[in-house]
Amino acid sequence: PALDHVVSLLRNAGVSRIAMVVGFGKDQIMERYGDGSSFGVRVEYLHQKELLGTANAVSLAEDFVSGERFMVMNGDTLVDQESLNVFIARYHELSSRKNFSCLMGTIEVEDPAQFGIVFVKENKVTEIVEKPKRVKSRLANAGIYIFDSRIFDAIRRTKKSKRGEYEITTSIQIMIDEGGEVFTSPLELWADIGRPWDLLVANEYFLRDLKGEIHGKIEHGVYIESNVYVGEGTRIRSGSYIEGPTYIGKNCDIGPNCFIRPSTSVGDHVRIGNGVEIKNSIIMDHTNVAHLSYVGDSIIGSRCNLGAGTTIANLRLDESAVKMKVSGRIINTGRKKLGTVIGDDVKTGVNSMINPGVKIGPNAAVGPGAVVYEDVQPNTLVIAEPIIKKHRWPRKTGW
Repeated sequence: PALDHVVSLLRNAGVSRIAMVVGFGKDQIMERYGDGSSFGVRVEYLHQKELLGTANAVSLAEDFVSGERFMVMNGDTLVDQESLNVFIARYHELSSRKNFSCLMGTIEVEDPAQFGIVFVKENKVTEIVEKPKRVKSRLANAGIYIFDSRIFDAIRRTKKSKRGEYEITTSIQIMIDEGGEVFTSPLELWADIGRPWDLLVANEYFLRDLKGEIHGKIEHGVYIESNVYVGEGTRIRSGSYIEGPTYIGKNCDIGPNCFIRPSTSVGDHVRIGNGVEIKNSIIMDHTNVAHLSYVGDSIIGSRCNLGAGTTIANLRLDESAVKMKVSGRIINTGRKKLGTVIGDDVKTGVNSMINPGVKIGPNAAVGPGAVVYEDVQPNTLVIAEPIIKKHRWPRKTGW
């Protein structure tokens, strides 16, 4: 899980006490992390009953921090360890300043219109603008902060944004306007898993240094590169060709004669059938990819069943960047290759085809031979209704 990496980053940087703000899915999170001892930290939980924005989430930690300065990091933000260490060292350089209010991590981005953009003058932040229409800066807010406790007073005076949330950037702006000093620390590597395709970016990053280990059964005639991990109870059948970095979990059944290409993560109890090709994708637990299917640059949820011959296209015919609908808006992903994002418990029929950038919601189904051109909502069945015409077929002599 991505959150494992966040916890590890903080622990390795010297953080020992963590409060996780939880809401939807909190039981899964609390079950996995418990009191944090198995991860080498102490974990407490703060329940955000309504999704009222980042400022509201931070406000829940007021008693936890007890008037001291503290770090905030989005649970879906991934950075490299060195950048986080530099970030903390930068704070220690600034901590004695009388008007210190906040240190925030920043990253240069190509498309400022999708981020909160930071404007800096004389090494201090002067303004933060959410998703500006006119590009004046490419320095984006990376969602990592060290706050002085005066942030809580600013939060109490923060009004809801146009999208009905209390934004932490608005609270920071209040501190700036009242003379508080807000500084930046640049990050070298950053991924915000706020959009579906960001999972693929994070997956590629964390697989890049994967060390190969074989704990399952490898049949004769299998080719596996040195940076491939195979979990216990997994069987790789003859004729399969697996390039790394690739991670394959426990109790999987792979092949025969399948081709798994780099940057692929396969969960536990997954079946990948005969003649299947999978490339740069995430296949979650208990999913079946039946024979003669192709999955490229995609995320497939748990307990899915992709029927034989399912083809997931990952390249537009005009080879331009793939677009995807997110929160009702069509967004340019910036990725030339991007397949589909499929929720849990989805089924596809034989010889179905899914076009680039399409999302399929949980518990949906795609019938045999159907071609999916647009997003499929949850609990929806998509079927192809071909027009069948019958004509007289004269038999040749001797047939």
